[in-house]
Amino acid sequence: MRDTKSPESEIRDAVHLCIDMQNIFAPGGLWETAWMERVLPTIESIVSRYRARTIFTRFVTPQDPEDRPGQWQAYFQRWRQATRSHLPPSALELVPALACYVPPAGIIDKPAYSAFSNPGLASMLIEKNIGTVVMTGAETDVCVLSTVLSAVDLGFRVVIVEDALCSSSDIGHDALMTMYRTRFHGQVDLVTAEELTEFWPE
Repeated sequence: MRDTKSPESEIRDAVHLCIDMQNIFAPGGLWETAWMERVLPTIESIVSRYRARTIFTRFVTPQDPEDRPGQWQAYFQRWRQATRSHLPPSALELVPALACYVPPAGIIDKPAYSAFSNPGLASMLIEKNIGTVVMTGAETDVCVLSTVLSAVDLGFRVVIVEDALCSSSDIGHDALMTMYRTRFHGQVDLVTAEELTEFWPE
């Protein structure tokens, strides 16, 4: 999606899916993602442009480790301080700079990495005849990755805003950007925030 504007480049019937921009991942949070502050202004500019087309996801941890199945129990036994029995409720809220856009932006909570681990998301998008998911948020190589692959499996076109992602791993982020460019051409497109405004008119 570079240089020339073609019919395939234009974004139609889309939503902006902003992944897990929550206080728990913000500076000072339990799972601090170092890049979040850097990309937040870019994400906010996208949200402000597409307010009614934005859906925020929140990764909601269990009350106790035993509330999740299989390996998630072991995960939250190791991260017991991230369970809702120990975590301040505010930690799972959106960062204030984005929370102020709700409504008209919506929120969907999820129990696992992929936004589509909440089955209501796919149902809602299909009901609204959404064909494209424009994706921003945290983290590039965990929840964003899982959501991208789920969206591809469900048949959605995925547009990733490459300067509106954050990770705590430079290596993981760079590896994923390479993978999207080389392995998912035709199903996953990469754009900058500036290009997004060209390809997706308000």
